Amino acid sequence: MTINLHGPDPSVFDTSNRQPHIIIIGAGLAGLTLAALLHKADIPFDIFEKSPETRNVGSAVFLGPNVGPLFTQLGIMEEYMEKSKYCNAIRIFNENREQDFFMDTSLNDEMGGFEGRILPRKVLYEIILSRVPEERIHRAKRMSWMTQGENGVHVKFTDGSEFEGDILVGADGAYSAVRKCLFERLKKDNNLSASDAVDLPFSCVCVAGYSGPLDPEKFTFLKEDASSVVNTRSFEKPYSWNVFAVKDDKMCWNATLYLDAESEKFHNNFRTTDWGEGGAESMCNDVRDFPIPGGDGTLTLGDVIDKTPKDQMTKVMLEEKVFDTWYHCRTVLMGDACHKLHPAGAQGANMAIQDAVALANWINVIATPQVKDVEKAFKAYKEERFAAAQVAANLSKSMCRFYGKTTDIGALITRFIAKNMPLWMWGYVMIAMVKNRPQASFLPFVKDHGTVKAADLKSYRETLKIIKAREAERTVTAEPMAETIAEVSVTMV
Repeated sequence: MTINLHGPDPSVFDTSNRQPHIIIIGAGLAGLTLAALLHKADIPFDIFEKSPETRNVGSAVFLGPNVGPLFTQLGIMEEYMEKSKYCNAIRIFNENREQDFFMDTSLNDEMGGFEGRILPRKVLYEIILSRVPEERIHRAKRMSWMTQGENGVHVKFTDGSEFEGDILVGADGAYSAVRKCLFERLKKDNNLSASDAVDLPFSCVCVAGYSGPLDPEKFTFLKEDASSVVNTRSFEKPYSWNVFAVKDDKMCWNATLYLDAESEKFHNNFRTTDWGEGGAESMCNDVRDFPIPGGDGTLTLGDVIDKTPKDQMTKVMLEEKVFDTWYHCRTVLMGDACHKLHPAGAQGANMAIQDAVALANWINVIATPQVKDVEKAFKAYKEERFAAAQVAANLSKSMCRFYGKTTDIGALITRFIAKNMPLWMWGYVMIAMVKNRPQASFLPFVKDHGTVKAADLKSYRETLKIIKAREAERTVTAEPMAETIAEVSVTMV
């Protein structure tokens, strides 16, 4: 790809080995995880978030053993365990509240060395946010444009303010402003791939929420020590809905409307660029009579919705796409900005966190702030994470079929295969799910106790080699200097 530089003077080259200043657009899970890692590495950064205040809403987040080593390194493992609930199964019911399918996922725990846990998105967000200095987060900053060149990246915001740095990270979600600006520039330069020029495709609308405290005598599965993914499929309606028991006798829930080619056109008015309350109430009315299992056999989603604060409900369009272009010059994308996955696979948060680890590792060892060195790091980051994104996208599509309607032939076949798959074959599937357990190469290594060996990730192995080589070089340089100082001291005496 031809690199056309626009913005700060491209004739100025910074040959120093100073650390680059990172501009992160978006203070979601991806942006905050990257920020927490950069803070640990003493790399200067600033986060710009378009929302004036913290309001991270949505349903539950399931995280497998993949995040165990990283959360231990960040010092949040204890709080994460305290505020999350052990989750060890997927249970699928029909509209008669009869269980059609049960999948035990506890094998993941032994394989990965850490438990699978479930917690509200809002709670996970607050845990990671606590590890980022508040003064580094700038709110009510909606990005309008950016330019980049050999001498840096220049970002403009809608309030008229501007900011300059060395690297721009787009962690601002599916409708990323960073990606939009980058792709517009690449398109003008005839460097944008044909697939990236196509709008985000979407196939469903989702309403989700996080309830207040519920009565365990009424919602009996709240009494269970372990949580599970409880999914209900419709016989005829194009809907699937879930409830998840979380800490403090609360529940997360969601209902997804699947759109076909015709209804997608009809529901174009639902498309939104933000998670928010708009339209959530009307969709809640559509789904409130949907049955959920447990209790006396009469529970519905409406029983949970009525106990959910309005500011903890949201409605959103759900898109699916893995983009080809992840970086250019000084700009790089991560999380939903470069790979938007169907939520059925429960991979979105997990992938965003793993992106952050890989990107932080490579940023930490950038040789100089020059574009050639910055792009070298970005290239290595994409090579590792792009393949993982494609695997996650395929898994999410499979799980989407898995949760399909009772009468859908594809869903029936998928569930039949899953139900009758031998345990040894399930083992291979689970190995693929738990083997990526990334760690920051600049933080103390966390011993892995999984029976499945953690994947040999280049973002850890190669960056650790660079760190050790630089440490050895500093030691060699320091020894003659120490000897010189000693000789001078003796002479003076």
